[in-house]
Amino acid sequence: MFIFTFMNILNASPILERLNALGDGTRTRMLALLDGSEFTVSELCSVLQMPQPTVSRHLKTLANEGWVKARTEGRKRHYHLNPQLEESTRALWRIVNNEIRELPVYRADAERAQPVLDERRMRASAFFSESAVEWDRARAELFGSATGLGPLLGLIDPTWVVGDLGCGTGALTARITPFARRTIGIDRSPAMLSTAKARLSDMANAELRCGELESLPIDDKELDLAILALVLHYIVDPRQVLSEVRRTLAPGGRVLVLDMRRHDRGASFSENMGHVWPGFEFEQLEAWLKNEEFSSIRFHELTHDPDASGPLLFLASASA
Repeated sequence: MFIFTFMNILNASPILERLNALGDGTRTRMLALLDGSEFTVSELCSVLQMPQPTVSRHLKTLANEGWVKARTEGRKRHYHLNPQLEESTRALWRIVNNEIRELPVYRADAERAQPVLDERRMRASAFFSESAVEWDRARAELFGSATGLGPLLGLIDPTWVVGDLGCGTGALTARITPFARRTIGIDRSPAMLSTAKARLSDMANAELRCGELESLPIDDKELDLAILALVLHYIVDPRQVLSEVRRTLAPGGRVLVLDMRRHDRGASFSENMGHVWPGFEFEQLEAWLKNEEFSSIRFHELTHDPDASGPLLFLASASA
């Protein structure tokens, strides 16, 4: 009787349902790709080198068991790891992922996925190269006055070194610099940095550096505060950026993220403005921050600016 009851409890455990999905090599290969990036069915077919019916069948299983979610953009569906996984399920996946990610087949998948991700980076880069002159106006029209973070400037300690990561034309850098000991603006676009250089020309404690956010040209523990203002949705792998931010922050330093709440505005943002992500859910961002050992994570939904035409925004912060 005891054994029968024990087996019934075990069979009813949600953890076994999760193990069922992780027991298949094809599904774990899919999860490894979808953890941190989005892919369509056709992209997964190309990366995994599998026919469409096979990929669709396994995606359906993963969706039914709550592992993945999809968003619709035009006629395409983009799949990603479910940001609202229970903590026990997420912990289970971390264990499995740590064991498999260096295996040859998973490394080969990552290599084949790189051209897909590179194309997205190129679209974002092309947008910024063409939009440097109009960027400040366009961003204000889309997101309103919240992009300035004006009320927060008084909270900056005058001894801090502040990084404006993805500084663009330097509009926010210029507002931060009078309040900080030193500011460092980082951007990958020479066109944006050219505009920023002109704007910051009379600010001796402001420095601009050209580089990728996934490999920040900043020393370990150099920053006291890192700001990612409406930047993360342009990044193919936000986890890598948050890992780099963690590296550059001094003990007790903080990261501040301003970005879009997840939206369903469709293809116009990715096609016309180079967006890679349609905003973020708090659970998704929280999981990424926890994975990089950030603490004191806070999330605040900003009220809608009546002058803004774009998606709703959030403000998140965390401590190193």
